[in-house]
Amino acid sequence: MARTTEQIDRQIANTDPELLPVGEHEKHGAKHFAGLYAAENVAGTEFVFGATFVILGAGIWDVLIGLLIGNALAVLTFWLITTPVAREVGLSVYTYLLRFGGGSISRIYNLANAIVFAVISAAMLTVSATAVQRVIGIPTQAEAYPTHLGFVILVVAFSVVAVLVAVFGFNALAEFATICGPWLATMFTVGGLVLLPAVAESVTGVTTISSFSEFVDIAGATVFTGVTPEGEPGIGMLEVAGLAWAANSFAHAGMIDMALLRYARKGWHGLMTSTGMLFGHYVAWFSAGLMGAATAALTLTSITVLSPGDVSWVALGYAGYVTVVVAGWTTANANLYRAGLATQGVFPSMSRGRATLIVGVIVVVVACFPFVYRNYAPLVTWAGVLLAPVGGIVYAEHKLFPRFGLTEYWARFKGVTNVPAIIAWAAAFGVGAVLNITQIISPYFAFVPAWIVASLLYIALARRAGAADDYTEEVKDNELFLERAQEFKRRQAESLPGHVKDTSTLTRMLRGIWMLALAVILVYALVVFLDSPDIYTYLTQRNTFYTIAITGTVVYFVAAYWELRRGKALDQRAHEQARADAGSTGDDGEGGEKEPVGAAV
Repeated sequence: MARTTEQIDRQIANTDPELLPVGEHEKHGAKHFAGLYAAENVAGTEFVFGATFVILGAGIWDVLIGLLIGNALAVLTFWLITTPVAREVGLSVYTYLLRFGGGSISRIYNLANAIVFAVISAAMLTVSATAVQRVIGIPTQAEAYPTHLGFVILVVAFSVVAVLVAVFGFNALAEFATICGPWLATMFTVGGLVLLPAVAESVTGVTTISSFSEFVDIAGATVFTGVTPEGEPGIGMLEVAGLAWAANSFAHAGMIDMALLRYARKGWHGLMTSTGMLFGHYVAWFSAGLMGAATAALTLTSITVLSPGDVSWVALGYAGYVTVVVAGWTTANANLYRAGLATQGVFPSMSRGRATLIVGVIVVVVACFPFVYRNYAPLVTWAGVLLAPVGGIVYAEHKLFPRFGLTEYWARFKGVTNVPAIIAWAAAFGVGAVLNITQIISPYFAFVPAWIVASLLYIALARRAGAADDYTEEVKDNELFLERAQEFKRRQAESLPGHVKDTSTLTRMLRGIWMLALAVILVYALVVFLDSPDIYTYLTQRNTFYTIAITGTVVYFVAAYWELRRGKALDQRAHEQARADAGSTGDDGEGGEKEPVGAAV
C-alpha cells in the first residue's frame, strides 16, 4: 500500500540527516575536493610506499611513467565509477548498501571495514612512533616483532592517546588535520630536493645536477636502479602502475569515497582527486623513495630496515620528526574513528565511543609489530581485493540494473535478504584471493577481475531472485520519498546561514604569514639543491635548512590554526544569530538545529 506524503514527511523528520540524500545546499565546488584530496593522500604511508619501490627494485623510468599511468587510472576510476554513483544516490556506501542489500551484508561489510581501518591505524601509529624513538635513543626495530621494551611502551603510549582523541576529541583533531595538507606536500617535496646534492655527490663526485637527463641518470644509478637490494631483477612499469592503482582501490573501485564525492556539485569534480594522486601518490612517493635511498647510503644502512623516523631526520631534521608524527597521527585518528563507526554498524546497540575503545585495544597490540607498516603495500592490495567487489555490486545495482531491466532496491521492495549480493561478494573475493596468491596476473591488478566478477554475478543472481519482477508501486513510493527528502533539505537550508567568509585584516595577515612560511621553506630547499657547489657548502646550507624548516613549521601551524579558529568562530556566531532569529519568529527551521548522529566515513 502506497504511503501518503504526510507519512513520508514524518519518516524523514525522524531520520538522522546523515542517512538522507545530500541536499543541493550541502554540495561543494572543485576547490573543496582539490584541497580535501591533497590533504587526505599525503600521509605517513608515503614514506613506506616510497621505500617499497626501491626495495622492489623498480627502475627510474618504471617509476616516473608507471606512477603516472597508475595514478591516472585511479583518478579515472574516481571520476567515472565512484563520482556518478555518489552524486546520483546522494548517500554514503554504508547507507546505500544497507538500503539495497539489507542488514546482513551491511554488517559483514562494516566488519571488513573495521578490520581494514584498524590495520591502517596501527600502521600509522607505528610510523609516528619511529620518529620519537630516535629522539629518546630507542634503536631501529629491524625485525618483524618488537625487540626493545622502550619501543613497545612508546607505541602503546601513542596508541592510547590516539584512541582517546578519536573517542572524545575527534572534532578538534579533524579541524587540525584540515590544515596539514599544504605543509605535508611541501615537506615531502623539499625533503627530496635537499638530499639530491648528496645523492649526486655519491655518483659523480660533485654536488650539482645540471640537467633533467643527469638527474634521471643519477636517480637511476642510486635510487630506482631496476634491481632489488639483494641484486635480483626488480618489478617493471606494469607492476608500478598496478600498485599505484591498487593503493586506493578500496576507496574508488570499492566506493568508500562515495561518502565524500556525494557532495560534489558537478560530475567533473571527481577529477579533483588528481591533487591527491599527484602530490601524495606521485611527488611524495618519488621523493620518499629518493629520501630513503639517500638516507640508506649516507648512514650505511639497508633501506629494508630504515624507519620513517630515520629517513625524515636525515632529510628534514627536527621538522622531519614533526612530519612523521603529524602525517601518521592524523591519518591514524581519522581511521580509528572510521573503524569505530564501522564496528558500531556491526553492533548497533553499542555506542560509537565504546566501539572505538574496543577497536583501539586491538590497534594497540597490532601497532607494536613493525612488520605491519613495512608490509603496508601488500595490506592495501588485500584490502582492495576484499572491498572492491562490494563496489562492483553497488555499481551494478545503481548503474547496470536499468540496462538489464532490473529494479534498484528490489530486495527491500520484496522484503527479502539480498542473498545474491552476499554470494557475489564471497565469490568475487575468492577469485581475487586466488589471483593474488597464485599471481596468475600481477597481484596489484587482482581487484579488477574481482570487481567485474562481483558486478556480473550479482546481476545474474539478482535476476533469478526477483530483481526483474514488477515493483511499480514501490518505485513510485521511493521516488516520492526522494522528492520529499530534497524538499526537507531545501527548507532546512533556508533556515541556516551559509558559510561566512572572514575578510578581516588579521585573518588575511595570518593567511599571508603561513603561506610565506611555506614559501621560505621551499625557496631555501631550492637554494640547497641549486646552489651547493661543493660538499662543504652543501652540508652548511643543509644545516641552515634544518633550522629554517622547523622554524617555518612552527610559524605555519600557529598562523594556520589561528586562521582556522577565527573562521570557525565567525561561522558559529552566524549560526547562533540565525537560531536566535528563528526563535524570535517561532520558526524551528524545519529541523535545522538537528545534529547528525555520526560523521560521514
